Amino acid sequence: MQTCSAILVFFLCCLVWRAEAEVFTSIGQMTDLIFTERELVQSLKEYIKAEESKLAAVKSWANKLDTLTRASTSDPEGFLAHPVNAYKLMKRLNTEWSALESLVLQDPSDGFISNMSVHRQYFPDEEDEKGAAKALMRLQDTYKLDSESFSKGKLPGGRYNTHLTVDDCYDMGKTAYNEADYYHAVLWMQQALRQVDAGEDAVAPKTDILDYLSYSVYQMGDLPRAIELTRRLVALDPGHQRAGSNLRYFEKLLSEELRETQRASQEPASEEPIQLGTYERPRDYLPEREIYEGLCRGEGVKMTERRRSRLFCRYQDGRRNPRLLLKPALEEDEWDSPRIVRYLNALSDQEIEKIKELAKPRLARATVRDPKTGVLTTASYRVSKSAWLEGEEDPVIERVNQRIEDITGLTVQTAELLQVANYGVGGQYEPHFDFSRKDEPDAFKTLGTGNRVATFLNYMSDVEAGGATVFPDFGAAIWPRKGTAVFWYNLFRSGEGDYRTRHAACPVLVGSKWVSNKWIHERGQEFRRPCGLSERD
Repeated sequence: MQTCSAILVFFLCCLVWRAEAEVFTSIGQMTDLIFTERELVQSLKEYIKAEESKLAAVKSWANKLDTLTRASTSDPEGFLAHPVNAYKLMKRLNTEWSALESLVLQDPSDGFISNMSVHRQYFPDEEDEKGAAKALMRLQDTYKLDSESFSKGKLPGGRYNTHLTVDDCYDMGKTAYNEADYYHAVLWMQQALRQVDAGEDAVAPKTDILDYLSYSVYQMGDLPRAIELTRRLVALDPGHQRAGSNLRYFEKLLSEELRETQRASQEPASEEPIQLGTYERPRDYLPEREIYEGLCRGEGVKMTERRRSRLFCRYQDGRRNPRLLLKPALEEDEWDSPRIVRYLNALSDQEIEKIKELAKPRLARATVRDPKTGVLTTASYRVSKSAWLEGEEDPVIERVNQRIEDITGLTVQTAELLQVANYGVGGQYEPHFDFSRKDEPDAFKTLGTGNRVATFLNYMSDVEAGGATVFPDFGAAIWPRKGTAVFWYNLFRSGEGDYRTRHAACPVLVGSKWVSNKWIHERGQEFRRPCGLSERD
């Protein structure tokens, strides 16, 4: 019993432990947790085996002594009249019971707890769990997937069908509820209720699910349904204090509403189950949200036949660059205006693996530059981890940098380091500009190399579903293809920003997205890309 208590205390300590890692923001780092968990399972099995062995030994002792004491207590004097029995009684009580005591006091959990102590520093924390829950909701919104699709693991491109239990759905709903996100709280509590009503076992009481759901529905402005759900709750638990007061309050609001609208009675609550689309999703800070998410789903892409006829593919020798004469780059037009091109075979599999190997130990939560202060900070609209690699670190990085310079004809001497990014659960980067605008003049002041004139983006993995690079302004969607790269100019030749290049990295629905990018700056391009005569040249 003491052993069990010790283990329980240990697990509780693990649960309240906090990590700095933000593990959920990188699939690449999360893969390490898979192997950690496998090792812990093996350690747990060894602990169980040791406990079972110990218990078997104690049981054997108990059975043997039970038989012996029955005989001895039926005729104590007669039993002890035999000298061997007298000797063995002395021996048992002096030696063997002490040995049994030592056996019982042995703690087979020491090895398991020691192993846990080694690994728990890498465990995700409460913020990771909350971040992963919010990521599922983000995917739900972006790709218009209902909660049942997630619950049953029905995701496009997925190779593994993983189901969400009632308690998983309940916890998702609670996460949303605690953030005052009643829209998602309704969707997930409704799914939890649906699975409970279907007979699925759960730790979460049905009354708790109805409590959260009814109040969230009320917050969404659906009084009739809130009353109907609260009545269900009261029927299950007539003594539920909050439910009773909520029901009286909801009914009072409804009667006042009827008086104001001069109606005799309210229409009954809809019998249709709550699902995606029942309630309008609240609007947020992003004005182009619907266009952006539509492009992520492949909807609203403005690739017409006329535009397609203006797109070509060609061999690119970088203006007769010696390194590209014998093996020119394969260039495909992705968009005509602004011009976006894709380069095939931009990275080999070996180069990709080397870049990932160098970056993985250094991955840290990706940051954005504060437009007012110019200081790098994390943001909820950018969910990934990144690392910066210098050319001197490895010949592969030097070779990649040189290749970018050869293909684009722009110097990378004033460019930023190669940034490697890995997107985590629902990883994304909402619509943004790569260049600094006039209202943020100090964004790249410390670099002393001017604004970001161009972006060269390497795709280092295929993505099963989601993860496109989209341009909401002109309706383009570019899908990741491993080993290829896309390139576009952020500035006109005049140095003015091309605001059409506002773009986004769509949430990764299924898969692990790896990219690396080079932001090329203005300084050093004076003769490589001369100024134009007008603002939009």
